[in-house]
Amino acid sequence: MAAAPGLYRNGRSLTSDWRMVRGDGSVTRRLVGLAVFFMTAFGGVAVASEPKPWQLGFQPAASPTMERITDFHDGLLWVIFVIAAFVLGVMAYACLRFRESKNPTPSRTTHNTLLELVWTAVPVIILVAIAIPSIKLIYSADRIEDADMTLKAIGHQWYWTYEYPDHGNFTFDANMLSVDDLKDTSKRMMETDERIVLPVGKKIRLLITADDVLHNWAVPSFGIKLDAVPGKLNETWVQINKPGVYYCFCSELCGTNHSYMPIAVEAVSEDEFKAWVEKAKKKFARVDEPARDEAVKVARRRAGN
Repeated sequence: MAAAPGLYRNGRSLTSDWRMVRGDGSVTRRLVGLAVFFMTAFGGVAVASEPKPWQLGFQPAASPTMERITDFHDGLLWVIFVIAAFVLGVMAYACLRFRESKNPTPSRTTHNTLLELVWTAVPVIILVAIAIPSIKLIYSADRIEDADMTLKAIGHQWYWTYEYPDHGNFTFDANMLSVDDLKDTSKRMMETDERIVLPVGKKIRLLITADDVLHNWAVPSFGIKLDAVPGKLNETWVQINKPGVYYCFCSELCGTNHSYMPIAVEAVSEDEFKAWVEKAKKKFARVDEPARDEAVKVARRRAGN
């Protein structure tokens, strides 16, 4: 047996630790399995949020917006369950109570004012009760005025370009890694040659656009799924709660290689982010100043509306 790929603690691979275990005893294997589990869950290991085989439900929330989406979703499940159970109960009662053998002479009643008022008013009340928190959630996820930094994402066929206008205004492209370039811990068709690096606990303004066709920038753990439209700048925001690597893909059909536009976001501490920025300033090219100024102006203008 092998440990899950990508699990590390203090720079040491848990995979090698697992293979050092000798013997075939089931007790030994279980103890080692428990040790790996608790080290992963409670030992400060960075999470990797990605789709899982046979997954049910959302990916674990990593932002306040996604936490609210999850809570809203779970609450609606109870509403749906109660409605479905009530309708099923009424249908079962009607089938049994008014079957031909028990009710050979059916009623010819065509109207019941009270009943018609109830079955009209109750659904309206339920929809209003759902709409109020839903609209609040939509507006809270729309944009933020006091952002700590800005990240701009530009969709192309078939890769992403990212700009950091508040940190030296550098830019880089992120392409999917080929199979030959994958490392042992890399995710096939999910890893990029350059990851987006963002600090944990900071409010980050996201500006999203495209230069050719429609794309969609999405990260489920952040509660973000926003179209990238040529000639239009869409805006949202995120505050990442915990460090780790978060994966997703372009979520809008954009051509032949649509499935080869992964998104990989690495969330790190503020100190690690500052260190990465200093390296990135030397590694990547700068964006022209007029383009940077225009992006900032558009963001501020939208925030002021």
